[in-house]
Amino acid sequence: MIHIDREDMLELTRRMTIARNCFGRIAGAYMDEEGFVDGTFNTHFQKLSGADKTKNLRIAKAVLISDTNVQLKDYRFRPADRRPGSFRQLLMALRECELKNDALLLSLYEYIGERYLPGSPYGIYIFHGNYDVPEKGSDKVRQWESEEVYNFLICAICPVSGDYEAGTPERGFLFPAFSNRSTDAEGMCVFDADGTPEGFAELIL
Repeated sequence: MIHIDREDMLELTRRMTIARNCFGRIAGAYMDEEGFVDGTFNTHFQKLSGADKTKNLRIAKAVLISDTNVQLKDYRFRPADRRPGSFRQLLMALRECELKNDALLLSLYEYIGERYLPGSPYGIYIFHGNYDVPEKGSDKVRQWESEEVYNFLICAICPVSGDYEAGTPERGFLFPAFSNRSTDAEGMCVFDADGTPEGFAELIL
């Protein structure tokens, strides 16, 4: 397990505002209490209303601003996690297509629905983002030049009520990990509001 630098997470969240938004697309599903898909959505993030942008940015950021290394922990992929048909392979494909493949998204929802059964309806919210990581000079002052583009997914799993109104995220992840201000494809950051991300990681991987 690698220690997550909280500053790395905060750096990402600074690009998750209405004015400085790194998300290109948001997709998701509403799951019933038995883990079956009850409805889906998939849209360009900029097409959302201002109120919906604010609401969904709050959901995405909740995963990253949680208690680092307690609620949000690094998980290293094992050799078995790289096998064909693995969850990691599915996430790699969704990252590559930038959430534009509904068949892959349905596979993700069904995969989670088979394993995560809290006993009540919930929503799965998936965000795709690209972050141009600014280069830092030797004096630690940020430069305009981009050092690399961090291409990532955030998943937030929230209880839902009424007309699919999302509550505070309870589970989720950031894929791939963002370590030392760079893409770390050997891991992912797993979130659990109860402080046991290892259990959720074992459940979905």
